[in-house]
Amino acid sequence: MSVKLNALISDSYVDVSQYRDQHFKGNRYDQEKLLKQSHTLYVGNLSFYSTEDQVHEIFSKSGDVKRIVIGLDKVKKTACGFCFVEYYTRTGAENAMRFINGTRLDDRIIRTDWDAGFKEGRQ
Repeated sequence: MSVKLNALISDSYVDVSQYRDQHFKGNRYDQEKLLKQSHTLYVGNLSFYSTEDQVHEIFSKSGDVKRIVIGLDKVKKTACGFCFVEYYTRTGAENAMRFINGTRLDDRIIRTDWDAGFKEGRQ
């Protein structure tokens, strides 16, 4: 019975994924702990032409966005198809995971995942 109840309570869009940042400084336990408390999402499969304003327009529908950091190519400094969206609250980020993950932006289906928190230099 508890397995079924747990499955009903759990929302797979909000659960911490199996993906782990290979460049995370710390052990797996520390990373897991940060992911469970995080207000930051990784957003993948963005068009190289998607703007910060477009990302903000969509993601602000689920909560107050603190900042957006567009991923840049290290050499060319051009967008490379991902960004980080940081919310003021965990609830805003959870809403985005539930309702925005898998939606379209610039004719591409975007995906969201938890991130342990953006640190300068990761973009």
